[in-house]
Formats: sequence, structure tokens, C-alpha cells
Amino acid sequence: QVRLVESGGGLCQPGESLRLSCAASGTIVRLNYMGWYRQAPGKERELVAACYFDGRMIYADSVRGRFTVSRADAKNTVSLQMSSLKPEDTAVYYCKVNMDGKEYWGQGTQVTVSS
Repeated sequence: QVRLVESGGGLCQPGESLRLSCAASGTIVRLNYMGWYRQAPGKERELVAACYFDGRMIYADSVRGRFTVSRADAKNTVSLQMSSLKPEDTAVYYCKVNMDGKEYWGQGTQVTVSS
């Protein structure tokens, strides 16, 4: 059984930084993708950044240059370093992995950017 656990969310002021982490545990087979998504109240869930295990990295235009996604495959983890945070970054952030042809989602972690 696959389990994803996100951590690192919290409250911070505009301009500050946070680092999110997602750890996958359980039976890990053919893991080839880990990504971060977010959903703000009243809005649809959107892709923030993702890491393909062939080396490709993708970012939403709204976070490019401020966020950095990275992975540690030996630990089956993916991180999202968020800098220069803005109030519009406030959302629940979710980790998603693709493994053995299936998708798995974490429960999400709240990020709130407010002064």
C-alpha cells in the first residue's frame, strides 16, 4: 500500500521562504514522476512543479524563478523550495506520484502567506 506524506507547510509573511517535502512509503514500484499541485479556495487544482525521473523538470509560469523542485529517489522523496512567497501562493499543496501506471495523492499541506 502506497502512502504519501507532505510536510513543511505553515504560515509565513510575504517575501519569506518555505520548503515542502513529500515522502512516499510502502510498495514502491516503477516510480517515474513526482509533482506538486495546489488548490486555493474556490479555484481548481493546478500544477505547480514536477519532476520526471528522466531528468525533466517543469514549472508553472507563476512560480518559475521563485520555486525549485528536487528529488531524492533513494529516499523516494520530492521537495519544493518556495522563495519570495506571495499572498497568492496561499493554497493547499498536494504531492502526486505516478507509479506502476497509477496515480497517488497525498492529503495536502496548508501554506498561508499573509502579513
